[in-house]
Amino acid sequence: MSVKIRLKKFGAKKRPYYRIVVADSRCARDGATLEEVGYYRPVEKENQVSLNTVSIRAWLDKGAIPSPTVKQLLNKNNFFLG
Repeated sequence: MSVKIRLKKFGAKKRPYYRIVVADSRCARDGATLEEVGYYRPVEKENQVSLNTVSIRAWLDKGAIPSPTVKQLLNKNNFFLG
């Protein structure tokens, strides 16, 4: 089972917000998840991002792969992947 850290879309039309989740790569974007590790609200005046760094680090140590967008969010919030 390949595990990814990616965005799950929520919100209303033209007012999206995303939960940062850990999910099996074979599941649909808005399908079943293993754990919710944060959220991202791009439509706020200041892009709000909340991260559970302990859980993210634990999943990365177990081999989870972040999506390109999640990788950018982690880098912007000074979360080092190396």
